Amino acid sequence: MALNARLDHRNPLVFDTHELGRRPGALLRLNRSIDAPKDLGIQGVIGVPEGAPVELDLRLESVMEGVLVTGTARATAKGECVRCLEPLELSLEADFQEMFSYPDADDRGRPKAEPVDDAEEDEDRLFIEDGLFDLESVLRDAVVLALPMQPVCQDDCLGLCSECGVRLTDDPDHHHDAVDIRWAALQGLAGSLEDGEKDEISGEAPRPARANEKQEK
Repeated sequence: MALNARLDHRNPLVFDTHELGRRPGALLRLNRSIDAPKDLGIQGVIGVPEGAPVELDLRLESVMEGVLVTGTARATAKGECVRCLEPLELSLEADFQEMFSYPDADDRGRPKAEPVDDAEEDEDRLFIEDGLFDLESVLRDAVVLALPMQPVCQDDCLGLCSECGVRLTDDPDHHHDAVDIRWAALQGLAGSLEDGEKDEISGEAPRPARANEKQEK
């Protein structure tokens, strides 16, 4: 990741490390309640609604090369059951740990003799800029990993009836009499035969025969 330029200290996910200092071993604990940013979660599946409260418990530790941030985010996620499509809520607790490096130090924490332009080396690193770091990308990654990819309202949710869409958990005995289309023609033939048998029992000739008798008379 490139260096974070011009971070806004008013952003609730931007944190100031000046109080912590750069002495290795120094610790700072922070608690902050923020409004969830937009699209915090798995888009179209489940996530923390924009503006919903997110509680952050952070531990900042100064090390040679930067600040090691360890924390937990707690919030309520909302989504839709993938089986029955009913709305659902679940309590989210996402743990994370990330190193934010000083831009003027190498991997051993020593000041760099000369600036080195190594885009590949810096691509996956997060940096402290003017004593500030932005936690948003770390929070997003942690929340996505903590959320279920296929959320369900309950573990034994039976889903929906494929015939009529009834929620099967509410009516576990629900069913439809299945008719095999391969037997539909035979069922029609059987019905015709039954009608003929009824005519014979009643002593009446089949309708076509009675029509012929009338014509002969």
